[in-house]
Amino acid sequence: MSVRTAEWSPTSWREFPIQQLPDYPNKEELERSYAELQTLPPLVTSWEIESLKDKLAAVSEGKAFLFQAGDCAESFDLTRSSKIVNLVKVLLQTSFIMIHEMGVPVIRVGRMAGQYAKPRSSAFETVDGVEMHNYRGDLINGFEKDQAKRVPDPKRLLEGYHKAGLTMNFIRALGDEGFADLHYPEQWELDFMQNNPYHQEYESMVKSITQAVKFMDAVSERRLQQSQKVDFYTSHEALNLFYDSAQTRKVPRKEGYFNLSAHMVWLGNRTRDLDEAHVEYLRGIENPIGIKIGPPYTLDATLKLIEKLNPSHEVGKIVLITRFGKDQIQQGLPGLIQAVRREGFPVVWSSDPMHGNTFSSTNDYKTRNFDHIMEELKHAFAIHRSEGSYLGSVHLELTGDDVTECVGGAKGLDENGLDVNYETFCDPRLNYEQSLELAFLISKEWKKSYG
Repeated sequence: MSVRTAEWSPTSWREFPIQQLPDYPNKEELERSYAELQTLPPLVTSWEIESLKDKLAAVSEGKAFLFQAGDCAESFDLTRSSKIVNLVKVLLQTSFIMIHEMGVPVIRVGRMAGQYAKPRSSAFETVDGVEMHNYRGDLINGFEKDQAKRVPDPKRLLEGYHKAGLTMNFIRALGDEGFADLHYPEQWELDFMQNNPYHQEYESMVKSITQAVKFMDAVSERRLQQSQKVDFYTSHEALNLFYDSAQTRKVPRKEGYFNLSAHMVWLGNRTRDLDEAHVEYLRGIENPIGIKIGPPYTLDATLKLIEKLNPSHEVGKIVLITRFGKDQIQQGLPGLIQAVRREGFPVVWSSDPMHGNTFSSTNDYKTRNFDHIMEELKHAFAIHRSEGSYLGSVHLELTGDDVTECVGGAKGLDENGLDVNYETFCDPRLNYEQSLELAFLISKEWKKSYG
């Protein structure tokens, strides 16, 4: 169903005020890079986008669960097979736990193959007495604390496209070649899972799945070929609109415009002004759209935003991602649920328990506490349960690597251990063990409400 209007085009956003996109000094190079990006092949297809929307419609009806997770901000330099494999592996394993425990389909949407830009609180920072642009993600400028490398560089739009393409191709190859084959789920395990308190419960699930697959093989004339492949979708924050709009186009025999750089994109908490560029751009595309909602916000503006992005009330179009923080969710979420219900908006309700629970440790590391993350999730499930609505998704920042960025969890990582392997370029992520532990706990909370 098209949401186009006569006044909208992939570039109409350029006539509007814009936040979180710095000025490119080299305007000629920007237009050259933008024009070249418009000519390059799409990274995803419109069929995949429509398939995801259909699955999200099932989530909004309480028949499935959306698991959206991945890196805070991807790095061009870390576009490596080992990093991609580890992230895909932890996304598969966490969804594997949820499927087993919840008994419903789980749709996997990764924050990857395009999550190269990040919003910042200020445009500039001072390093050793030198003022320079803040790092805004590899799609815009360099991470190094060098004044020249921090200048926004239009050529990075093209590099981002190519890195996303390499990542996407490898993800497809892994999915097509049996990486997630349920005949051999034990092959997904990483070595350091052996030390996790949930390891025995995980092994029990592996045996249960293996026995079920063997049974189906025995009673079926053909081996369960479908169990060898999984659907895997990509997403990123639609922040650098030069990147997103250059890959936005019409496709044959379909109405409307598709952003073919990702299956799903989301609108951040800092760019959702109704009369500015990001909302103008997003109102015209056919992709599913996530909307981050957290303080500061107003109910009236939020309802107008949902209506503007989905005037036809298409089911599966809007994922409402709440990010209140553990101390504010009980005050803010009930009224939001009630207001959205009164308007009759069909949304997928999602909880982001990460962004509202960030703090600085006593040794000056930006971190998050596992217990605070779980506390917000428990509140979210309880509130939706009380309101009679379906919390059908979680949105997490995590990695498949053994990093030390978030404190807490069963292994008891504390602030003194953050410097052991703190790798993030932006926000702290759950590590592999914390991610699997959280998947168990999310599943248990889901079963309290809907099991």
